[in-house]
Amino acid sequence: MKSQVVTFLMQCPDQKGLVAKITNFFYEKGFNILSSQQYVNSIEKRYFMRIRLDAEEANISKKALEECFSEMAKPLQLDWSVNFGRVKQNVAIMVSHTSHNLYDLLARQKEGSLECNIKLIISNHDKLRPIAEMFGIPYHYLPVTADTKLQQESQIIALLASNEIDLVIMARYMQILSSDFINRYPEKIINIHHSFLPAFQGANPYKKAYDRGVKLIGASAHYATEDLDEGPIIVQNVESVTHDSTPKTLKKIGADIETLVLSRAVNCHLQSQIIVSGNKAIVFPEAGE
Repeated sequence: MKSQVVTFLMQCPDQKGLVAKITNFFYEKGFNILSSQQYVNSIEKRYFMRIRLDAEEANISKKALEECFSEMAKPLQLDWSVNFGRVKQNVAIMVSHTSHNLYDLLARQKEGSLECNIKLIISNHDKLRPIAEMFGIPYHYLPVTADTKLQQESQIIALLASNEIDLVIMARYMQILSSDFINRYPEKIINIHHSFLPAFQGANPYKKAYDRGVKLIGASAHYATEDLDEGPIIVQNVESVTHDSTPKTLKKIGADIETLVLSRAVNCHLQSQIIVSGNKAIVFPEAGE
């Protein structure tokens, strides 16, 4: 195996000797451990691990490594995944009218702080096409109505397949995806929304928040699931506001928080920092990357 960083994510029932068995496996295969992060859920008796390896001195193919690790993992009831790190993930961004998250993601990717290939932008409106053209990203305008929803989703699925998309980012795509669509991409669709859900649903949530005199606003980024806006939460953030805040200033503050939260969540996914357990996301911090 050529010199590269290999990242394993794993979870299993908590039991004695896990660290010794796992680390000894990689030692025997010639890997150097760059970092090892662990978490034990003492309530659910479940163990989680993220381990990053230097493969420079490991004389083993990817296929052989996966087969050998699978044999070791079976008696431990260990669920795992591996990222070999050399190939950037292909990303699709879905948007509607709002531009702040789209601008932010494209700028971060261009500057190198999001290591991925943004292959295309999909929208049910044509409004944001100039932004895509500015960054040289293909823009696909696919309008949708209640009667054409399934047909439009089939077009999206075809685009994702032909571009070999690894991650879909819903950057304020204001359409509810069908269960069939979401279930095709488990833990591969990240959504962003303001923190007022479920209190202030529907149109103009910032006006509703203003009318209630809220003192905190924020945003949540999560994996999309069949339960609308209730998937595993990856990143959240909040900011204090006062009675002086107007609906306009609340919306501006909310947009700023959204860009930060969404970019962090996407980066955590791209860097293999997330393990999903049930409806929870275990998010390991960066460890010397």
